[in-house]
Amino acid sequence: MKFASRLTKIALAAATFAAFAGVAHAETVKIAIAGPMTGAVAQYGDMVKAGALTAIEQINAAGGANGNKFEAVMMDDACEPKQAVAVANKIVSQGIKYVIGHVCSGSTIPASDIYENEGVVMITPSATAPQLTEAKPHKFIFRTIGRDDQQGPAAARYVIEKLKPKKVAVLHDKQSYGQGVASSVKAALDAAKVPVVVFEGINAGDSDYSAIVTKLKSQGVDFVYFGGYHPEMGLIMRQAREQGIKAVFMGPEGVGNKDITAIAGPASEGMLVTLPADFAADPANAALVKAFAAAKRDPNGPFQMPAYSGVKIIADAIAGAKSTDPEKVAAYIHANSFKTPIGNVEYDKKGDLKSFKFVVFTWHKDASKTEAK
Repeated sequence: MKFASRLTKIALAAATFAAFAGVAHAETVKIAIAGPMTGAVAQYGDMVKAGALTAIEQINAAGGANGNKFEAVMMDDACEPKQAVAVANKIVSQGIKYVIGHVCSGSTIPASDIYENEGVVMITPSATAPQLTEAKPHKFIFRTIGRDDQQGPAAARYVIEKLKPKKVAVLHDKQSYGQGVASSVKAALDAAKVPVVVFEGINAGDSDYSAIVTKLKSQGVDFVYFGGYHPEMGLIMRQAREQGIKAVFMGPEGVGNKDITAIAGPASEGMLVTLPADFAADPANAALVKAFAAAKRDPNGPFQMPAYSGVKIIADAIAGAKSTDPEKVAAYIHANSFKTPIGNVEYDKKGDLKSFKFVVFTWHKDASKTEAK
């Protein structure tokens, strides 16, 4: 009996040691949330921050990722490529191994090179430029949004099948994201023999677009596609309506922001925009939407749920790989599928989603939107 009792004590001690050992190995995993926290498109940074913070809070409340808790670290790149590089280097120097962001494609692309070289896992919920994953092979770079060569054809398909315009203008802001998606739309329209009579870049940040508006009017265009962000799109639409141009305007998710209504006013009524599906309206996400509301955060926008999903994928991969080593986590992400608020996520070898659907919405002057028919 004494021998058996001694064995029992040894077993209990071993179990206790194992339990404490497990706790000892748990750690706080820092996740940088990188994007424009200031500047003209800070609204998109706010969306990403809202999604990522909500995910971090919920995962921590549930015990963490395999016992590891997350800590958010905010990093502002103002959607400027040079500042994004500085932010990426700062993230590396601080030993942070996970990033949700960056937001703008022009910032994400140079930052991603640093993360890839330094073994930092980056998941962008918003950068859609194909160059991010096409330019070179990556192990550590992922998205939770589709690419412009998916978004552009989705927009063009709607234009070709539903609008059937006679004269089209395709404009862009000369930047990676805007020019890329505009070129994709133009290529699809050209293939369908839809006449593109104007294809031109404008300077982002200008306050007067009367020159291009005059050109649109002289060419008699009845449809305008703009690749870029809401500040420029809003001004162009407002100034076009002031000049009596009645053309239908359309843009990518970068214009799908309530502030475009503040800029364009009534001219924003009827604008078409391609966006990710309205994940906040999905009944499967009802409890999550309540969690956003409880934290006084808005779940309605193109990037909140993709950002939330990015954090969840990192957490699930840490749990699945049983490691916080970013190399093991990245390998696990490539090899597995994940259930997220944006649906079932699975990656190809480039770090792109195997499938993603962009939906065309009609924008209204009260900043609401409805799915286009």
